[in-house]
Amino acid sequence: MNEERGRMMAAEIAEQPAALRRILDRAAPEIRATARRIAERRPRFVLLTARGTSDNAALYAKYLLEIRAGLPCGLSSMSTTTAYGARQDLTDVLVITVSQSGGSPDLVASTQAAREAGAITLSVTNNPDSPLAAVTEHHIDILAGPERALPATKTYTSSLLALYLLVEGLRGGDGADAQALPELAARILARREEVRTLAARYRFAQRMVLTSRGYGYPTAKEAALKLMETSYIPALSYSGADLLHGPLAMVDNVSPVIAVVAAGRGGEALQPVLDRLRARGADLFVVGPQAQVREASAGFVLPVDGLPEELQPILEILPLQMLAYEITLARGQDPDAPRALAKVTETR
Repeated sequence: MNEERGRMMAAEIAEQPAALRRILDRAAPEIRATARRIAERRPRFVLLTARGTSDNAALYAKYLLEIRAGLPCGLSSMSTTTAYGARQDLTDVLVITVSQSGGSPDLVASTQAAREAGAITLSVTNNPDSPLAAVTEHHIDILAGPERALPATKTYTSSLLALYLLVEGLRGGDGADAQALPELAARILARREEVRTLAARYRFAQRMVLTSRGYGYPTAKEAALKLMETSYIPALSYSGADLLHGPLAMVDNVSPVIAVVAAGRGGEALQPVLDRLRARGADLFVVGPQAQVREASAGFVLPVDGLPEELQPILEILPLQMLAYEITLARGQDPDAPRALAKVTETR
């Protein structure tokens, strides 16, 4: 690695196994207690509020809540409150706001308004002293530690794990399956040279398309965001179903397609999409099981044997974070400091 460019992002990517272990060892009991208190109030609906990387974590929570807990969910449109002054009846609605910093004014204002409208409010942040944490009834600290590089990495995976433990707590589970994650994450991050070789293949890409289905879809969206904000490559993310409804026409044998293929029902649902992509001669990069990678142009095999599908996104994003990092270095740019971006984005 270049000793100057990307030093902070590389260090924070490497911290993720320890960050995951910290949640399991220190935060899990409090998360379960918070989940019990919320479950006792029997929320009828969930609204998820977030921006950027945290929005992708919230989308993951949407899949978890609808599939694992049987709770219908929606993603908030904050401008209905902050720009239009709309007020809804949120009695017995659980509003979960996910934010790394907990400092963006629109997140704080819309969450405060939700609480005043009768909602059960929960914030999930990396800053327990943030304005957002102060206005919510419940708070979960993801304990990721300071994140100095502009692209969020460890706060994303820490948010995913915290949200998984929350949903397991809501349904009376103990989240024991997550204990394998730190060791599996360390095994993936040790394969840096493999990712660097793959990055050389895509150094000159002018555009990328990312796709997945089910639990893997938030991974595709987060990986696209990482590629755009670090390497400046336009990266378009679609669910596999949506890709077939029009955007497939832009796929050719020049622009790479990255497919996140879960070992489970999401991967099975994506199979017809993979077949169509191969038929079009797409340069197909697969993150997933050995059998799927073998049939692609290139790929990264995930060590997920026996790991439930709902936990695989916490691992799926790791090689894609590394890929974005390595492509950025290969293009002569600094992933620590993308142009025109600030660590805390204050939207209103």
